[in-house]
Amino acid sequence: MKAQLRRTERRRKLEAAALVAPLLIFLAVFFLAPIVGMLIRSVENSELPTTMPETAAALRQWDGIDLPPEPVFASFARELAAGQRDRTLAGVAKRLTYEVPNMRSVLFATARGLPETPNGTWRDTLTARDKTWGDPATWAVMRRAAAPVTPLYMLASVDREMDASGSIVKVASDRAIYIDIFIRTFWMAAVVTVWCLVLGYPLAFKLASLPPRVSNLLMILVLLPFWTSILVRTGAWVVLLQREGPINEALQWVGLISEPLQLVYNRVGVYVAMIHILLPFMVLPLYSVMRGISPAYMRAATSLGATPFTAFRRVYLPQTIPGVGAGCLLVFILGVGYYITPALVGGAGDQMVSYFVAFFTNQTINWGMAAALGSVLLIATLLLYWVYARLVGIDRMRMG
Repeated sequence: MKAQLRRTERRRKLEAAALVAPLLIFLAVFFLAPIVGMLIRSVENSELPTTMPETAAALRQWDGIDLPPEPVFASFARELAAGQRDRTLAGVAKRLTYEVPNMRSVLFATARGLPETPNGTWRDTLTARDKTWGDPATWAVMRRAAAPVTPLYMLASVDREMDASGSIVKVASDRAIYIDIFIRTFWMAAVVTVWCLVLGYPLAFKLASLPPRVSNLLMILVLLPFWTSILVRTGAWVVLLQREGPINEALQWVGLISEPLQLVYNRVGVYVAMIHILLPFMVLPLYSVMRGISPAYMRAATSLGATPFTAFRRVYLPQTIPGVGAGCLLVFILGVGYYITPALVGGAGDQMVSYFVAFFTNQTINWGMAAALGSVLLIATLLLYWVYARLVGIDRMRMG
């Protein structure tokens, strides 16, 4: 009897695992694998080790003091000529240019017409072709590029870099842009989240207090934007908010303004479009929580002498905190990753981190930098979720 019970229990577990397996495989392939790939790409440093393996190995053995020994120059000259012949220097040149702006031209100029045998030593030959090869700082950059992993992109994404001695320092003020971009991204997402909460809370409250027949009909109107493309909705806001659009014309017609307002291609337009798109993501968690709160609680509070506002503040509002937290977290996480809406409705100073991720991915083909920015955004989002989970856990302990 016990053996049959164990077999039955084992069969149920296998059936449950078989039902869950497709979802787990889907998440692993299309969610976890891209994230892991992005994290790896943000520290990957394969250009020089792949194209010049002997030089990379020799540079990793070098102590980094003064110029490297002659064998390093010899292997570099040999693999430089081979890379020029095989046309494989582009990746190395691109990687070195991230740290030394003119390194691409120096590398290709040195490779062109490089003799098979040196005129003296390879150090003297290469230095004679370009004095850059006689600078220890150049070889320090080469040594960093020879490592299998690099902090270059992650440091650059937070406006930091490594100097010639290997110390982490701030970049020049005219190059320090990414910290400001991250602050702008989180600020804009926070503003949108607050406005969605202000607009969505009373809407969800009203929907939850109506009869199911009416609230279900109104909920369809809330969900209606989900059936329209974000690109179409964003383009519609461009038409509505432009200087000759219907909103400006209506404001002028009622006499509120004397001339058209600039409502598009600025921060105002981005806020309006993002709030319109993200508002349903706030309403749905709030509605699901409010729908489960019995009206008897409010009636009991008022029957005990509490005013309607006091009953709402001390009885109803605390029970909706899980919905508020879930809605705010959902809207904020979606907001920090927005790209299409700020790109179409905002101006140059309204672009968020996702715009620069797309820029490095599609235009400059600097995937390492794009992955680093995405990784920093992912880490910040995970930290936010951790803080939310801790706060929810503390509140549950207090309620318990």
